[in-house]
Amino acid sequence: GPEAARFLNSLLTNDVLLSHASSSQPQRYAPTPNLPARAPPPQYAALLTPQGRFLYDLFLYRPAPRSQMLDRTGAAPQTGERPGGEDGEGDGGEVLADVDAAEVDELLACFKSSNVLSPGNPFCRYRLRSKVEIDNVSEEFLCWQRFGNDVAHAGPSTQEPEAQSIGWGQGSDHAAESSAQGNGHGWQWLKDPRLDILGYRGIFPADTIPPLVEADKEADERHYLLWRIENGVAEGSTEIPKGEAIPLEYNLAGLNAISFDKGCYIGQELIARTHHRGVIRKRLIPLKFVDENDKELEQAVAPGSDVVDDASGKKVGTVSTALGSRGMGLLRLDAALKENATLAISDKRDVRVKAIKPDWWPAEWTQVLEQQSAVA
Repeated sequence: GPEAARFLNSLLTNDVLLSHASSSQPQRYAPTPNLPARAPPPQYAALLTPQGRFLYDLFLYRPAPRSQMLDRTGAAPQTGERPGGEDGEGDGGEVLADVDAAEVDELLACFKSSNVLSPGNPFCRYRLRSKVEIDNVSEEFLCWQRFGNDVAHAGPSTQEPEAQSIGWGQGSDHAAESSAQGNGHGWQWLKDPRLDILGYRGIFPADTIPPLVEADKEADERHYLLWRIENGVAEGSTEIPKGEAIPLEYNLAGLNAISFDKGCYIGQELIARTHHRGVIRKRLIPLKFVDENDKELEQAVAPGSDVVDDASGKKVGTVSTALGSRGMGLLRLDAALKENATLAISDKRDVRVKAIKPDWWPAEWTQVLEQQSAVA
């Protein structure tokens, strides 16, 4: 709908209007059936409670506007320019949101209803009188992720052009059918908006295997979960406690989910205050579970287990996610990352816990703590 961008921008942590504006700049392209109109890059954002606690996370995709697509003869639109009015809403403002499957019905109800917030109903109802239509199209599309060392560490000169060409550029489509109709060939792999190490993400028609996915390379989702765990990246309400988690402690600022320059959104006051205070003392961090001989222990820890300092017995944090010998936990950084730290599971002292600082963390996240430790 014509107000889709403004509707989302007033609710979500990221600046949706900024992405629309950047995608609406004039851009000329040649009238060839093999050069597609480029869709804007996806965005990662969160919906919070009024108290600034996490509710849902969303990946937002905007299909290339119809007026940019080539016609059946392979000709470009008459002007050869990228259309779109203010805020990029000239093509109807369609946005696809990739969300946690377990939360689809609740999120739809949250967006669609026009009820007002009440003290007994912390999960707001937001739509009011906005000119938007909201539909569940989960049966029509599937989300795919390409990940791994070969994808994450590939240089932009090789991997990125290959991924961006998918959809229109892999064959000669002389009728420009995919561009004109937006059928199963007109979809792209896009860089994951959170981190380069997460590879590429995309929405594709449910009846189509995406390009670059070989029959013997399709992996079980547990492999992707393990990849995220090892890099300390949570997603969805199972891994980021709904109504409880403080987004900055779950590293959403470092995952490009939060804009500190946009105007107000739901829960913005707490996020801004915490951010400008400067020090986040607890963060979600990758964990490895080992025995006293440093051998990895499989399935030895359950989510919700307390992590303690083995020397003092004091609680350091809690395991939020566990898979095999790996996990993630919300831990106090001064205790988890101090030199010669010895951590254990509170009710299983024979299970040692190693906290691992991810390579992608900005240096300032730990610099203040390191300075305080040096002074002490």
